[in-house]
Amino acid sequence: MKQQPQLGTMIKGQMLDGFLLVRSAIQRTSSNGSKYLDMTLCDISGEVNAKMWDGLTAPPLPAQVIRVRGMMQEYNGRPQFRVDKMRPATEADDYDMTALTPCAPEPAGDMLDEILNRVDAFQDRQLKALVLRRLDDCGDKLSYYPAASKLHHAERSGLLHHTSTMLRAAAAICQVYPMLDADLLAAGVILHDLCKTTEMDADEIGMVTDYTAEGMLIGHLVQGVAELNRVGRELKVRSELLMMLEHMVLSHHDLPEYGSPKPPMFPEAEVLHVLDLLDARMFEMYRELQNAQPGGFTERIWSLNRKLYRRKETPAREEETRE
Repeated sequence: MKQQPQLGTMIKGQMLDGFLLVRSAIQRTSSNGSKYLDMTLCDISGEVNAKMWDGLTAPPLPAQVIRVRGMMQEYNGRPQFRVDKMRPATEADDYDMTALTPCAPEPAGDMLDEILNRVDAFQDRQLKALVLRRLDDCGDKLSYYPAASKLHHAERSGLLHHTSTMLRAAAAICQVYPMLDADLLAAGVILHDLCKTTEMDADEIGMVTDYTAEGMLIGHLVQGVAELNRVGRELKVRSELLMMLEHMVLSHHDLPEYGSPKPPMFPEAEVLHVLDLLDARMFEMYRELQNAQPGGFTERIWSLNRKLYRRKETPAREEETRE
């Protein structure tokens, strides 16, 4: 399908015939008794209030991709999109999900296969059984859950993205420090954020609507330890191995003010914390730098408490250096 205009750049009177995501939709009744749809539609550039004055059309479901035809208008000085026609998107439709919502750069299935292949290589059968059980507990949520609501890897399949890049970094660092238990570190990487799937409410588009009661009252670190303890006892995992995995999950934020009551207290736990912090910061930095001009600075990033500089020059590639 040809490229469609983005909601964030549309002007009054501009038409759109393409695909959008539904954040919310409800049927309302106007003052004259006629029914209409009041919706919030979005794409990667932002969201807009939308109205469809055909009272016979049922409201689409939240997180649904729809094909729409309509015009950008204004109401009380704010953009409002008038929908003339719409229908649910089908598998036969040619649309790009990455144009509608932030998505991980790789297919979810490929990232999950990478994680499962790493688990399959574990030498310790108890460790392998424990990690596979916890992955299975998460079910289909793994394919679309983000790793956060706003900050790092707040994207569709962001949890898999965060986990898979950390696994690659873990493999590399184990080459530099061969004294590390590579399987224990990889297990910690896979397990450390799995309870994000119960900490947040997210739909199949990867949009987080809110934190769950368990997420607000307990949090994914403590939930993760509780789930590990439950599964570990069911599988009769060795007590020391289970305790070390629980410590890795509990300590991966490092400091009490970030949720960890204990600091990392053995090398694999320390490396897990460092890799988690590194991967989160790299994601945030590169995301923010995309909005900066070469040779200029970003706005101050509150999560990092600093501005970032974007270099003017493009790094030379190896073949260019040889020339």
